[in-house]
Amino acid sequence: MSKPYYVKFETPRDLVNAIYEAVRLAKQSGKVRKGTNETTKAIERGTSKLVVIAEDVEPPEVVAHLPILCEERDASYVFVPSKQQLGAALGIDVGSAAATIVDSGEAQSIIEQVVTSIAPAMKKKD
Repeated sequence: MSKPYYVKFETPRDLVNAIYEAVRLAKQSGKVRKGTNETTKAIERGTSKLVVIAEDVEPPEVVAHLPILCEERDASYVFVPSKQQLGAALGIDVGSAAATIVDSGEAQSIIEQVVTSIAPAMKKKD
């Protein structure tokens, strides 16, 4: 299956698990916002440390504006393959199309590693 049109770059497989773990840790020790609406608000307010967007969202228009908004606001963002796994990392029983880490808590080092790893991919897309 090909990637949806809003996916600007491929997130390396080894990073995906680190991203889910960062979301889990930030949920426990920091602060996360879940869902497209809360994520959009956090980006607009400039409080996002890392935006996580699921690739398997139907219809894709639900999250298609997030990468563009992140680029405008200079916020780091990544793509994960499964909204169901993102929801599980957030501690909810349903999938989540998007989430953002607002306060990293104990996940700070993982977030820094992820942001450093994706920086070249984010620059390439221009």
